[in-house]
Amino acid sequence: MANADCIVIQGSNMAECHPVGYQWVTEARARGAKVIHVDPRFTRTSAVADKHVPIRAGSDVVLLGALINYVISNELWFKEYVLAYTNAATLVGEDFRDTEDLDGLFSGYDPGTGQYDLTSWAYERKEGAEATGGYEHGADTAARAAGHQYGSGGPPIGNPRFEQDRTLEHPRSVFQILKRHYARYTPEMVREACGISPEDFDYLARTITENSGRDRTTCFAYAVGWTQHTLGAQFIRTAAILQLLLGNVGRPGGGVMALRGHASIQGSTDIPTLFNLLPGYLPMPNAGMETLQQYLDAIASPTQKGYWAAADTYTISLLKAWWGDAANEDSEWGYQYLPRITGAHGTYETVMSMLDDEVEGYFLFGQNPAVGSAHGRMQRLGMSHLKWLVVRDLNLIESATWWKDGPEIASGELKTEDIATEVFFLPAATHVEKAGSFTQTQRMLQWRHQAVRPPGDCQSELEFFYELGKRIRAKLADSTDERDRPLLDLTWDYPVDEHGEPDAEAVLAEINGRHLTGPQAGRPLSSYTEMRADGSTSGGCWIYTGVYADGINHAADRKPQQEQGLVAPEWGWVWPSNRRILYNRASADPDGKPWSERKKYIWWDPEQNRWTGDDVPDFPVDLAPGTPSDLDAGGAAALAGDDPFIMQSDGKGWLFAPKGMVDGPLPTHYEPQESPVANPLYRQQQNPARLTYPRADNLSAPSAGEPGSEVYPYVFTTYRLTEHHTAGGMSRWLPYLSELQPELFCEVSPELAAERGLEPYGWATIISPRSAIEARVLVTERVKPLVVSGRTFHQIGLPYHWGVGQDAVVSGDAVNDLLGVTLDPNVQIQESKAGSCDIIPGRRPRGAALLSLIAEYQTRAGVTPETGNQKLTGPGRASGHETKEN
Repeated sequence: MANADCIVIQGSNMAECHPVGYQWVTEARARGAKVIHVDPRFTRTSAVADKHVPIRAGSDVVLLGALINYVISNELWFKEYVLAYTNAATLVGEDFRDTEDLDGLFSGYDPGTGQYDLTSWAYERKEGAEATGGYEHGADTAARAAGHQYGSGGPPIGNPRFEQDRTLEHPRSVFQILKRHYARYTPEMVREACGISPEDFDYLARTITENSGRDRTTCFAYAVGWTQHTLGAQFIRTAAILQLLLGNVGRPGGGVMALRGHASIQGSTDIPTLFNLLPGYLPMPNAGMETLQQYLDAIASPTQKGYWAAADTYTISLLKAWWGDAANEDSEWGYQYLPRITGAHGTYETVMSMLDDEVEGYFLFGQNPAVGSAHGRMQRLGMSHLKWLVVRDLNLIESATWWKDGPEIASGELKTEDIATEVFFLPAATHVEKAGSFTQTQRMLQWRHQAVRPPGDCQSELEFFYELGKRIRAKLADSTDERDRPLLDLTWDYPVDEHGEPDAEAVLAEINGRHLTGPQAGRPLSSYTEMRADGSTSGGCWIYTGVYADGINHAADRKPQQEQGLVAPEWGWVWPSNRRILYNRASADPDGKPWSERKKYIWWDPEQNRWTGDDVPDFPVDLAPGTPSDLDAGGAAALAGDDPFIMQSDGKGWLFAPKGMVDGPLPTHYEPQESPVANPLYRQQQNPARLTYPRADNLSAPSAGEPGSEVYPYVFTTYRLTEHHTAGGMSRWLPYLSELQPELFCEVSPELAAERGLEPYGWATIISPRSAIEARVLVTERVKPLVVSGRTFHQIGLPYHWGVGQDAVVSGDAVNDLLGVTLDPNVQIQESKAGSCDIIPGRRPRGAALLSLIAEYQTRAGVTPETGNQKLTGPGRASGHETKEN
């Protein structure tokens, strides 16, 4: 980011929520970069930006889509980059129909399942070319969509022999489809849908395009303001399309930066805490993949281009790391020891299963769902159905004490003496009391050294799981039951220190991987390209291979920047292969020359016949520019000299996704689950593929045009503060931080305050269909009313750090109690950034009177479990006449 000429921060309050990382934005600005903040509120980031552009929460695709239209219409796209490095020239099959043809739907939508059959989105294959390897497009893909993640290389599309039109004039070329799709996304539409003035749009569009091209680059940065929507994955896709058109991917100062909320959130997806992934973004097998070969065929094709074709080597090396000698050819390398998923098994499906008495026990590690997850009431009631609950944390957080002092105890919905859940609280070590790696926003592994010993019974996660594994294995030691073999055969021997704690560096070495046979047996792997599918290598996470090369902990590298170049390769270690910018082959032109001297980064050295530059080349180092693709070779050997996107199955950046996104090959605008605004583009109001959960305990507000929508006329959006940390477990117990932000507050505009009779610093009650909370009133011009669809539109800002309990220094109502559960269909994340509500002056009622207030609003709005959960909307659609044949 420090090398950017323009930085657009959208879906993030970076200066406040990522203050350390913001130093690089500050550095870029000191070099002359423009910084633009697009956000519903004027925040601490806005205050240090060149420009703040207020936006209606949830309307980002309209703004980004209009920028795409601006770039194409004014021929400001980086033509040489786009033609060489993207799929712009590839033709899509004749059966594809766009949202512009079907009024908000793509072809293949099945109203019976609420899912898409992706067949018609496929590329047009050359005559006689067969798709080999991987699941083909089809209904089975849609059926598996919920809970299924594609791997690092995206979805396999087989051998990439596709029809192309290099003139980009063919009406079915990706470029022309893209152009038609966003033609209605205009500055006028931005004003109507987003509330952004034409002047602000013009400033944003001109600044981005003037700072893109051969000599300049623009960076986008986002956080949960983009992800936490029923269309969140498509928000990010839209930004990626824009950046590809402008040539801002794979180049210094470009890209789309995902800002992570914790020190190792990136690490917890790399070596995942996610139900549908294995380490290194290998997909979790589903129940239909009975054999290892079926699994490997499903996740990658050996005939596709790029390094993901070698997913078999990453998979088998992982299985060898986990099961050692038990992972052999006869046992399918231990594949049968892996669990299978049957659909979505995320946190929200789990809590609903608790309510249905299908889950008996629950572990919480560094999570406080009673405060930090959507629909807090559902979370707490779900935990009341458990037989046992284990909470590991630094403090007695609300998820450990809800049974005695939670909101449902106060309202009378729960009684402590009736709750059968047995709660175990286990104290955890803090980050300074344990050693280990953490992986942050820029994919960098850094080593944390232990500063002090943890007090009393406090344990690190590593020690806890190691000891738990030892105890379980001891209890099963004499078992002859086949289902116990996966636990008994685990490689579970780690060296321990004088305190009996396992050596974190030994775990890192296991993750890195090593040679198991031959003359190099025992030597750590230096690159994932050394992994083999014959059982001769092991490795716990292929993308981390090299972090322990030569037996050296490179996560602990700490060479000061002034002693090395700007890329600073000896400070920490970045996956994969310590390259700091992914797909950096795109930083040079098709001939291998830098696009400009100013943005020089990686280039082809004809004297050495290899790629060289400031970073580790993200490309076969000896593959010369101009080399034609050998499609019969498959894998890395099939890459052409101008295929910079080496993990993609065709080597190109995708402007159009023929597979992989379950709710559309192109991002299109839909309104949030709850919205007082009608979709200005289509009759289809919400994302038709979103995951809905129509339940009496998960009601939604009516949206625009539906009876009762006026009962919840405003939109609330949630956010974070610098002084508190997420659900407050690390900050509300500290008096030094608590006194800086002692109470929950709501940000409202002077106009809304006058409209609702809200007094500055007085109390307000905010009511949604799920709950009602109280907050102090902060009347501020930082939240401006917007004119949307011809009328004044108000938004309410709510920080979500407080929770009700007796143990913290400060407490308050949990903002996430207001939220319902509706999820993005690609990644199952909740919609936290836009919900409908009302706001009235005064404190909320107590006890049963609180429930009466919520019910009174529900009755006035006429909400039922079906409200807002109809997949198809608009005249004539309730009967489901839109079929897959459309």
